[in-house]
Amino acid sequence: MNKLTLMTKRLFTLVFLFTGIAAYAQDIPYTNCPKCWVPDSLGNHRVVLEFNGSGKVAKAIIPWRRRDNDPQNRRIIIEDGATHQKVTNVKLGAINRESGELYFEPVSGKGTYYVYYIPYKNEGRSNYPRGVYLKPENTASADWLGGVDPNNNQSATVKEFQSIDAFNSFYPMELIATKDETNKLIEKHKADKFLVFPEDRLNSIRMVNDLPKRWIDRGPQDNFTGEASKGENFAFQLGIYALQNLEDVKVKFSNLTSSTGKVISAENLFCINTNGTTYSGTPLTKTVDVAAGTIQALWCGIDVPKDASPATYSGKVSVVVKSGPAKEIQLSITVNNNLLADGGVNEPWKMTRLKWLNSTMAQKNTVIAPYTPLIVKDNTISLLGRKVELNKDGFPKQIQTFFTPEMTGYSKLPNNLLTEALHFHFTKMSDGKNMALKSQGVNFTKTEPGTVQWKAISGNDTLQMEVTASMEFDGFIAYTVKVTALKDVDLKDITMHIPFTKDVAKYMMGLGQKGGYRPENFDWKWDVTHKNQDGAWIGNVNSGLQYSLRDEKYVRPLNTNFYLQKPLLLPSSWGNDNKGGIKVSEVGKSILADNYSGERKLVKGEELYYNFNLLITPFHPINTDFQWATRFYHSYKPIDTIKETGATVINIHHATAINPYINYPFIAWKKMKAYDDSAHAAGLKVKIYNTIRELSNHAYETFALRSLGHEIYSPGKGGGFSWLQEHLGDDYIAAWFVPELKDAAIINSGMNRWHNYYVEGMNWLTQNVGIDGIYLDDVAFDRVTMKRIKRVLTADGHPGIIDLHSANQYNKNDGFNNSANLYMEHFPYLNRLWFGEYFDYEKNSPDFFLTEVSGIPFGLMGEMLHGGGNPWRGMVFGMTNRMPWSDNADPRPIWKVWDSFGMKGTQMIGYWVDGNPVKTDNEKVLATIYKKKGTALISIASWAENNTEITLKIDWKKLGIDPSKATITAPEIKNFQPGKTFGLNEKIPVEKGKGWLLIIK
Repeated sequence: MNKLTLMTKRLFTLVFLFTGIAAYAQDIPYTNCPKCWVPDSLGNHRVVLEFNGSGKVAKAIIPWRRRDNDPQNRRIIIEDGATHQKVTNVKLGAINRESGELYFEPVSGKGTYYVYYIPYKNEGRSNYPRGVYLKPENTASADWLGGVDPNNNQSATVKEFQSIDAFNSFYPMELIATKDETNKLIEKHKADKFLVFPEDRLNSIRMVNDLPKRWIDRGPQDNFTGEASKGENFAFQLGIYALQNLEDVKVKFSNLTSSTGKVISAENLFCINTNGTTYSGTPLTKTVDVAAGTIQALWCGIDVPKDASPATYSGKVSVVVKSGPAKEIQLSITVNNNLLADGGVNEPWKMTRLKWLNSTMAQKNTVIAPYTPLIVKDNTISLLGRKVELNKDGFPKQIQTFFTPEMTGYSKLPNNLLTEALHFHFTKMSDGKNMALKSQGVNFTKTEPGTVQWKAISGNDTLQMEVTASMEFDGFIAYTVKVTALKDVDLKDITMHIPFTKDVAKYMMGLGQKGGYRPENFDWKWDVTHKNQDGAWIGNVNSGLQYSLRDEKYVRPLNTNFYLQKPLLLPSSWGNDNKGGIKVSEVGKSILADNYSGERKLVKGEELYYNFNLLITPFHPINTDFQWATRFYHSYKPIDTIKETGATVINIHHATAINPYINYPFIAWKKMKAYDDSAHAAGLKVKIYNTIRELSNHAYETFALRSLGHEIYSPGKGGGFSWLQEHLGDDYIAAWFVPELKDAAIINSGMNRWHNYYVEGMNWLTQNVGIDGIYLDDVAFDRVTMKRIKRVLTADGHPGIIDLHSANQYNKNDGFNNSANLYMEHFPYLNRLWFGEYFDYEKNSPDFFLTEVSGIPFGLMGEMLHGGGNPWRGMVFGMTNRMPWSDNADPRPIWKVWDSFGMKGTQMIGYWVDGNPVKTDNEKVLATIYKKKGTALISIASWAENNTEITLKIDWKKLGIDPSKATITAPEIKNFQPGKTFGLNEKIPVEKGKGWLLIIK
């Protein structure tokens, strides 16, 4: 064969390859073959080849239209369909995103061969895998390679493209258009700035940088037709393909009108990409820019009125850009006679829940039980168990709490938190003196049962300080403090002083300080890059204050393993280029929290925001009866099995049959309802795992949410499990993964409209599935969302039980915060704590237990987790382990004692109470009592370094028991203590790290 003939044949082959791909691929079916191969070694996709030739070399040209960027760098594995053995003699020809040329030895002759073209392996932790795609390999023998002739090989036919299941399929929205197809489209429409491809709601637009082949086949459209039911939340898409850079894309809707003049108002149409409602209830307008050569999905919706007459309604949608002509899409929606009372939200795969993103449900700040309405009298605001008196400058003059030391009730005598008013100092550089600002007094701007707001202005000829504050019924106060320079001024410092009384400032937590006794002198500096720290809690068991320092640009950071990827922003006011900090020390009669910002020069007109938040603790008394009666079972098991244990509330984790996908409990909801109904019939309650932090990739709305840019999902480097890499590409943070279910979560971005969806979802689950509450596994939303979910969970008499679990956040990846400090804003609405992994119950002091784990200083009680907990130390705080989490920590023997003793109605008096009638003669062996008429259960736990002996020091009169008739008995408790009787003055042996439960009667 001469060179010219050879070149001609090769040219013909290339022409066929690139011009024939479209027609060839169109006829090849895309199917799914669940469990037909092992994806974790072969990948999620394969090509089925049929070879009917002879010889040792077969050739295949595969028009795969791949969205991955570098297919030439990924291994191809060919398997013999007859033997399921790997074919080793393989040679690759031209490999690109559009097609692949392969040569292989048909070892079994005629028959089926499989080509696995995106194989990977998982590396890293099982729950945080890294899908690593295999590199090309050369296993062919030299003899076989020598027999490969590109011009004389018999072809294998592509019969099917298969995915391991439908969820992994690329068809139809991830089959890319070829470069030639794309160029022809662009050339045809070169006069346009952009093209519009209307798309059905069932075909989510998935790609940003490639046109789908489906759009090439159909071409740009100027119309969209659909069918909806009366009352339906109907969704559709407009795919914008930018031929030039587009700025400020907007969508405008006309009325939809029937032939008889019936109207669906334009107000019933919306686009989630351009407008909406924030999680806090304020209007949202988004700026949508689209870079040339990229695709932007615009998800639109129609709220079809329930009373709409069945008919076809027509109108138009206009896509408007900043400069250039708009494009009009004719919209025609046929409304059938079917009525959907719930908007169709029970069929979320139809995107009927996108409307939830703009929900304002439970947004009104109504008072939530057990809290009481705020009462304003003069400059004093009263709330449940607390009072705040305001100074003329708008800051607290005094803060009082009215809780007993036991934390089981209210006191008539106040606990004063402050020795003097909270105040600011503005110190001049010139003479080091504080500038005096004259206050105009407090002006209340809102007085509602749930919210009180006020303003106060102070100033002089140099500075003005404008204070705007809002206090809520649970004891949260948000301060906006705007400082404006009226002339140029050099300042040595701007500080805020919080002068605590010494009795109150006993404990401290936050700013890098583990919970416990407050250090004598404490000095802290800002380091937002590495530390999720902007405030602290300082207080005692029955009175305290958490405060955090912020400015007007505050954005909630990520937490729980991901803080370093989205840390705090340094507040320009308090941080002042890292000149600011906090000192806590004794100054005169006060324990002074000195929040300083350092020297700075202000120019006339410059504004700084010294914002801060306050939380007055405790929020309410502890509910001991709830603690004794409410016993969680943290596992999905048969109802009868759980009931036999004595548990009363079932926590359903994710990765279970009725709640399979993390933070998306809507797919198996019918199974969940059946389980809930059975539990209710047996007298049990059911709570489910559902929080905001990460979201399952199985969420039906995944790609609609991705179309919102970084609003819902955090930016990141991508990676993680194979599905994420193959279908999302990049720009995300991979989160928790469940290998058994292939459930791969994606990190949420923080405060966004997904919270609105979350609230609606919780309401739907409460009203339609019958859940009795939720189990929160760490939290990535703020108090606004927490209040809303508490309202919907408790609506119509539902119990709305919320318990919070947290692994100890005091580590590098979490920015060295304290779980209790991080989540304190949520504590007013919780029913129990479960802290948690890495809370070491053996090595930490009782003051750490009290402040960081027990919840008692905040009106809560808890349970233990790490290592099964320490049951002796736990009972000093009324805590046990949670069943059946740890085999070595079954709480049932202690539950049995609770029941036999009769814990309901007892008065808990903790070791921290000075008036506790039972103490020991060893300061490291502590005693808490549970007292009722004529008897008391005494919990003793040791923090002594060694085994020891103790004697009980009992105030019999306070205890209400006649010592001449008293007995001290240790009931036998499995894996806890032997049965024993002690004399009143007998020394009681206490092992290191253990203790006793004694009954005195």
